[in-house]
Amino acid sequence: MAVRNGDFAGEANDGAKAWIDDVDRCIDMAFATGGDAALKDAYERYSSLVFSFCRRSLAAGPAADAAQDTFVSAWRSRSSFDATKGSVAGWLVGIARFKVIEQLRRSGRDVGRVGLPGEPTGLSVDDLERVADRMLVAEALGQLAPRVRSVVEMAFLEELTHAEIAERCSLPLGTVKSDVRRGVERMRRHLESRPEVNHGS
Repeated sequence: MAVRNGDFAGEANDGAKAWIDDVDRCIDMAFATGGDAALKDAYERYSSLVFSFCRRSLAAGPAADAAQDTFVSAWRSRSSFDATKGSVAGWLVGIARFKVIEQLRRSGRDVGRVGLPGEPTGLSVDDLERVADRMLVAEALGQLAPRVRSVVEMAFLEELTHAEIAERCSLPLGTVKSDVRRGVERMRRHLESRPEVNHGS
């Protein structure tokens, strides 16, 4: 990915991404405390992400049901969400995994085994985990400021060292390290907040 130093001049874009990050953190904190508007805000912000995740494994109707059930369950169990340990986005996708598995089992699908006879699209819990991880990483990257996202992608997709990124982008080494740390922190918040799926159930 070729990045020109001029690409980092977009102060407005960086400001917009910082504002979105602040909004997400406000949603996280409001959801944790159960504010009146918290469910509405979380739904408006993350319903597309949750439905898209459910739709990867289910037909449109069951996916919509699973997405709706996800928000209902999340609201009922909101006291177990800890905003200091993760994001609402990650927590919701974790709950959505349970709802997808419930829908698949309801339809007679044997979740936990891949490639069942007569089920060419057999799905496993591990498959759901991988899809969830990819979608949450994409969600996190999409919310980063352009420069931070580019630096994180160079570090993890191109596997460049911090020094190589600094040289390529004409940035101070400390700035590169700070950008990578910010990006990783956002992804970590998304990935670590998900409830665990019991593979044996």
